[in-house]
Amino acid sequence: MKILLATYWPIPHVGGVWYYMEHLQKKMESLGHEVDLLGFSENYEYVYIVNQEDRRIEKDKLLPLLKAKLVEEKYPALYENPLVHHTEFHSYVYELGAAYLGLEKYDVINTQDVISTACINRVRHKETPLVATLHGSVAHEIRHQLTTIHNSPTSYMARAYFDELEHVAATSGEFTIVANEWLKGILTNEFQVPVNQIKVCHYGYDIENFLKKMKEKSSIRRPANKKVILYTGRLTELKGVHHLISALSQLKELRKDWVCWIVGTGESAEEFQAKSKDLDLEDDVFFLGNRDDIPYLLDNSDIFVLPSLIENQPLSVIEAQIAGKAVIVSDAGGLPEIVKHSVTGLVSPKGNSEALCENLNLLLKDEKYRKNLGSNAKKWGMNHWALTKGVKNVLNIYNSAISKKRKGEENGSTDNIH
Repeated sequence: MKILLATYWPIPHVGGVWYYMEHLQKKMESLGHEVDLLGFSENYEYVYIVNQEDRRIEKDKLLPLLKAKLVEEKYPALYENPLVHHTEFHSYVYELGAAYLGLEKYDVINTQDVISTACINRVRHKETPLVATLHGSVAHEIRHQLTTIHNSPTSYMARAYFDELEHVAATSGEFTIVANEWLKGILTNEFQVPVNQIKVCHYGYDIENFLKKMKEKSSIRRPANKKVILYTGRLTELKGVHHLISALSQLKELRKDWVCWIVGTGESAEEFQAKSKDLDLEDDVFFLGNRDDIPYLLDNSDIFVLPSLIENQPLSVIEAQIAGKAVIVSDAGGLPEIVKHSVTGLVSPKGNSEALCENLNLLLKDEKYRKNLGSNAKKWGMNHWALTKGVKNVLNIYNSAISKKRKGEENGSTDNIH
C-alpha cells in the first residue's frame, strides 16, 4: 500500500504530531508499505515531501499568484481579521503545493489536522480515499486564544471561520480518527459530525526504543537529597505552566525537598521564567530548554506534571507512564481517559494551582503511594500504548476507507469530492 501522511504544520518539529507521523511511517514501512510525509518546511518557506527533498515547491512561487487573485477589493472579508487572513493564504499555498507535488499515486491519504484535511480534500484524486486524524480541537484552542494572544475587534470572525473549518475537516474524508471519547463527543455534539464518521483509535508508541533511551547518558544530574518534578512540553499559555509555577511557589512554603525541571520552548518561555524569578524560585525551578534526552530525564525524575488548560492525548503523559512515574494532570480534554485518579496518577482541576500544590505535596510526602501510582501507570501503559496494536487499528481503518471509497465509486457517488 502507498500511503501519504500529511500535515499543514512544519515538519520535522518538536511535538506529538510529528512523533506520531514518524513512528507510524517506520512501523508501516517495516510491514512492507510505502509511506511519504508531506508538510511545510520550517518557517513555512516551502511545501515538500520530507523523505524526498527534490519534491518541493517554494511559497514565494505561489504567493504572487494568490495575491493577484485574492485582492482586497474583491474579497474584503479575507482581510478583516489577521488570523483568518494568515490562515487562508497559507492554506492556499499548502493546497497548491500538494496538488503540484502530486497525490494520484497514493492508495490512501491520512491527514493530521483540520487545515491539511480541508485542503487535500479539494485536490485529491476522485478515487483516492482520505482519512483524517485529528489530534485535538483546533476550534476550541482558537476560541481560547481569541481571548488572549489573538484578541481583536474581529475575533468573532475568526471564531466562525475555525468553527466551520472544524466541521468541514471532520466530515471531508471517508473516516475521521480521534484518540478519545472526549474529542468524539465534541465533534458529534457540537460540530454535527455523524457518529459513524468517527473512529476512536488511541496512539501507539515505540515502547522498546524509549526504554533503551532511558539508560543513555546525559549532562543533567539530579540533585542530592531532593525529589525531581518534571514538566515536558510547549511553553505556552494553553499548557498551564503559569499555574504550575504558582503551585510551586505555594509548595515552597510547605517544603523545600524538591526541584522542578521544565523542558521545552515556546512563545511564553520568557514570561514563565520572569514569573518564576518574581516568585523567588530561581534556585528551585530550572528551565532546560529544548532537549533530546527526555527518556533520561524521566528516568531521573520522581513526579511528572501536566497542568494543561486544553489537551487531547499528550505524548508526554504516554512517556511518563511507560517510565513508571506518578503523574499529575489536569482534568482538561482527554486526560481523565488516560489517567485514572488515585490509581495511575492524580487529576487536578485545570487552572487550580492550590489543588495542584496539594497533589504535589501529597506525592512528595508519601513515597509508597507515589511509587504505587507509578507502578500502576507502567503496567497499564505498557499494554495500552503498544505500537503494534495502534498501527494495526490504523491499517484496519485505511482498508475500510479504501473499501468505502470503491463502493461509492461503483455506485456513481462523488460524496466528499469538491
